[in-house]
Amino acid sequence: MPKPAKGPRLGSGPAHERLLLGTLAAQLIQHGRIRTTVTKAKRLRPVAEKLISAAKKGDLPARRRVMAVISDKSVVHHLFTEIGPRFAQRDGGYTRITKVGVRKGDNSSMAIIEILTEGTPAKRAVVSQADAILKAASKRDDAKKASAARVADRDSNAKKISERIASRVSAAVSEIEVESDAPKKATAKKAAAKKAPAKKAAAKKAPAKKAVAKKAPAKKAVAKKAPAKKSAK
Repeated sequence: MPKPAKGPRLGSGPAHERLLLGTLAAQLIQHGRIRTTVTKAKRLRPVAEKLISAAKKGDLPARRRVMAVISDKSVVHHLFTEIGPRFAQRDGGYTRITKVGVRKGDNSSMAIIEILTEGTPAKRAVVSQADAILKAASKRDDAKKASAARVADRDSNAKKISERIASRVSAAVSEIEVESDAPKKATAKKAAAKKAPAKKAAAKKAPAKKAVAKKAPAKKAVAKKAPAKKSAK
């Protein structure tokens, strides 16, 4: 299947593409301007300009060529009686494409394609409309950025608050542990204080025991001398 010369194929096949472009051309001729995607506008532009060039001739073969693309007779009549004579002194450039931002939903680039008219008010209206759409899109983007910044600030504040709470909880737990250990230490000190006099008394008794132990050999020596005295008698 051959590909089209310009741009990607529209629709599911060549026949669908021809019908789609014919419908867009009929709407463009009927209303003077239509809003569509940039891709469709660029594909529609050469088709519409060929139809207008054929309408400038005004003969029967040209009408038949146009009827092969547009089946609505009222649209063809409007093309041959009003639009064709308007460009009798012009050799091309019958349409204009103006980009008007993106479409909400799929973010497709949108454009307005229109048939040129006398003077410039129509151009100014299209440009003002495009500017309004771009301003609205920029406002939406700014609002999204501001909301994202607020969410980030809120998350950072929540994180800081949670860290402060965690530090305070840990400090409180450490204080509670210290307070719970204080009675144990006090009781341990009291028990140590009670045991101290006993140790001192034991230390005082220890020299007396040593003195008794020293006197014991002397008593044994006296006991040995006692039998000797008895034998002398």
